[in-house]
Amino acid sequence: MIITKSEPFIAEEIKKVRELFDVYIKTVIDVKRGICSAGCDRHFESEAILLKQGSAQSDLWGGGIDLETKIIDCNAFINIRPNNNNPSNEIIDAKVRKKFENLTRYFFKKIL
Repeated sequence: MIITKSEPFIAEEIKKVRELFDVYIKTVIDVKRGICSAGCDRHFESEAILLKQGSAQSDLWGGGIDLETKIIDCNAFINIRPNNNNPSNEIIDAKVRKKFENLTRYFFKKIL
């Protein structure tokens, strides 16, 4: 189940967004507006939700959380944007990457 919100996820929501992969949660975060869409099968699904809610493409970044290791990754096909100086599926810009990681910790502070 995909849940999109601007507040931290509560335990019940975390249970729902981990249904697809159990030990991994895929996320897309609007790093400018501070909105997270989590629980998608493919990152483009959450990306589409955020775009419909008014997010700018350049502010959307994908990644996820490994629930066994508590590692946040910044890896998603939606991150490949040569026009935004990001030719990789990893978030290359250190400031954007840090903001993505900090927002992930905020949204999932119940488990991180």
